[in-house]
Amino acid sequence: MSDWPEGRNGGQGERYGRGSASPRPESARAMPHVRRRPAPPQSPPHIPPQQGQGYEDGPGYDSGYNTGQVYGGGQRGGPGGGGYGGRGGDSGYVQPRAATNWGRRIKVGVLTLVVVVLAVSVGTYFWADGKLKREVDLSKVIERPSEGDGTNYLVVGSDSREGMTAEDKKKLHTGSAEGKRTDSMMILHDGSNGPTLISLPRDSNVEIPSFVGSESGKKFEGTGRTTKLNAAYAEDGPELLVRTVEFNTGLRIDHYVEIGFGGFANIVDAIGGVEMDIPKAFKDKNSGADFQAGRQTLNGEQSLAFVRTRYAFAGSDLDRTKNQQKFLAALASQTATPSTILNPFKLYPTMGAGLDTLVVDKDMSLWSLGNMFFAMKGVTGGEGTSMNIPLTGGSVNGNLVWDKDKVKQLVEQLKNDEKVTVEGS
Repeated sequence: MSDWPEGRNGGQGERYGRGSASPRPESARAMPHVRRRPAPPQSPPHIPPQQGQGYEDGPGYDSGYNTGQVYGGGQRGGPGGGGYGGRGGDSGYVQPRAATNWGRRIKVGVLTLVVVVLAVSVGTYFWADGKLKREVDLSKVIERPSEGDGTNYLVVGSDSREGMTAEDKKKLHTGSAEGKRTDSMMILHDGSNGPTLISLPRDSNVEIPSFVGSESGKKFEGTGRTTKLNAAYAEDGPELLVRTVEFNTGLRIDHYVEIGFGGFANIVDAIGGVEMDIPKAFKDKNSGADFQAGRQTLNGEQSLAFVRTRYAFAGSDLDRTKNQQKFLAALASQTATPSTILNPFKLYPTMGAGLDTLVVDKDMSLWSLGNMFFAMKGVTGGEGTSMNIPLTGGSVNGNLVWDKDKVKQLVEQLKNDEKVTVEGS
């Protein structure tokens, strides 16, 4: 009875239990009611047992009994996904989205905009700077007056027909004369007391001083000869004109700016015309002017006729200079607007039209040119003064005579950058 049965393996012979008299150790007996599973590939994190609960064989042990608790899906951080509990389930845990960093987005957007604006501005500057015709050399002007406060520009409108076709000349009533002459001359003073615009009538009687030829370099001594102011330009160009103005006024000219017929008309057309209020109707076959009284918008052709007309007025050249001042101030005022400056489809054609025909001195920068433009605008805005140079009312050989005492007083006020109190003609 005490012998161990041979060949007992799965179904034959007696089943051994706790009551057996067999000498075989208890630990060697089979325990079919215990189910063991292989350990998972990755052990779950240790979860401390709650009160009344425990483990029999560590984390991998499964007793086979249900305690009534239900766990969610896979282990947190493990292959099962979202929460704590049994394998393969879904705990409902949702990973929160990172909040949108609007502050950083705004900073990047602003920085990008600044870079684009700077790039466009720099590109525009060099494009415009390359178009300037710096052809006037003021270093050739001799015996110059002393410098004063503020900046003085000599602004000249010439009858240059450069670049104009036969059809353009006919349309604009310019004629076909060779060379070029000055149709208008103005001194623009830009200072701390506001801008002052002074017209110099082309028929002013002036003395031609000694000068050095702009092309030959030869010095020509003054003989006291007097003639019309615009004859100085015709004789030896911008350098002699500047020399003559400085000699007869005593005012130093810092910059020279000249624009021809074609460029003038193109600028007006590029900005869509200039609005003017014409107080009285007038007509002139020489300039092609034919205007009715009232507020109206002038195109390039009409604008050129408006500033060139003199035979239709009793004051002839004096009335013409007043119209020129009025028009140039209106042109500057209506060009320097956000609708033009911020609109590239208007800004670039306007700048191109003006810069293509603009002749300036060698030291002129775009910055100085811009200052001149806004100073001209200030005359219309009530910040400055516009006037003709003071005249005596007499004439020499049909030419207008300046009032030397008033001119001297005017120049002293400009040189000292004082408020202008002298009245013009």
